[in-house]
Amino acid sequence: MLTSKQRAYLRSLANGIDAIFQVGKNGVTPELHDTVHNALEARELVKISVLDNNMLGPAEAAEMLASRTGADIVQVIGNKFVLYRASKTKPVIELPPVKK
Repeated sequence: MLTSKQRAYLRSLANGIDAIFQVGKNGVTPELHDTVHNALEARELVKISVLDNNMLGPAEAAEMLASRTGADIVQVIGNKFVLYRASKTKPVIELPPVKK
């Protein structure tokens, strides 16, 4: 679970990246799930766009992919959303520490 400061930090990082995947008319397919899973392991932060001809909204598609990949939803804005999951092998992004 991300704190608001961590989420804001990840939003600032995601601002400069382009969407690398599209959720099309077939929705969240197993192939899309696998490719997003691999991209999250390599990049940790992924931006995905949802096409207009999709039956799912961006929030629903983000929730489905996040639950299937074990990622956190950073933001949903317009027809795009951003997912984050720390890499198990070599973490790239260092999140701000959590204050107790």
